Amino acid sequence: MKRSLLIPALLSFLGAHQPPAVKPGQAESIPVTSAIADDPALAATIAPYAAKIKASFGQPLVKAPQGLFRGRRGEENLLGYWVADTMREAARQAIDAPVRFAITNSGGLRANLRPGQLKVEDIYELMPFENELVVVELTGAEVIQVVREGLLRRGGEPCSGVRVKVEGTPAKALLTITWADGSPIDPAEVVKVATTDYLYGGGDAIPTLRKGRKPFTTGLTLRQILLDRCAALGRAGRDLLPPAPGRYQVPAELQEALREKKLNLQEPGVRP
Repeated sequence: MKRSLLIPALLSFLGAHQPPAVKPGQAESIPVTSAIADDPALAATIAPYAAKIKASFGQPLVKAPQGLFRGRRGEENLLGYWVADTMREAARQAIDAPVRFAITNSGGLRANLRPGQLKVEDIYELMPFENELVVVELTGAEVIQVVREGLLRRGGEPCSGVRVKVEGTPAKALLTITWADGSPIDPAEVVKVATTDYLYGGGDAIPTLRKGRKPFTTGLTLRQILLDRCAALGRAGRDLLPPAPGRYQVPAELQEALREKKLNLQEPGVRP
């Protein structure tokens, strides 16, 4: 197991054991560097937990014969699509109601899932953060704006529940967004949206997500959701396969203009 993964694993494992509250004025910022010697007492305390975690990291989950990849220059982020799909389904189960849209951030996906047998360690490498699943309410117009902000920010953040098409020229590009089945998005309709506490809190420059109303924190971390999904597939004897491509349809010329921040993106259309 990579040493860098031990810290998030321990944080997850020991999450229920919170340190005493620190009163105002008592906190001190201390940089953590190699100059700080290991504390033998602390090392002895965490040793049994670390041993359990290291043992669990080799546990097989599911076979992924094709792997799932974030996509290189111009390719779709099929790994991100799978994460967004898994978030959306987990949110639906958590609130026992339809969830129309889900979005995560590609920057939070820190590793590809290589072809072959996936283990617990692979999911920790993919998702080393403690991000939690949050469900909020947005209007259709706000969903469209969220997708637009993600497109301008990173060329399109991984989404579930929509189809996105950019056409025209760099000087005048038209953005069309529909639901995944091709039906138009009603700008006034209020829908349930799954995202992360990081994005809902304003991370990664998608400000419209902060407008989400009636936030519900599920208490589920994205990592655990992904682990559970892989384990369920493995128990059922099924492989983990990448979702179908085509959620983002952006010609190469317009992708290049997006990367160079030279795309004049018109107001989104809502008709297929």
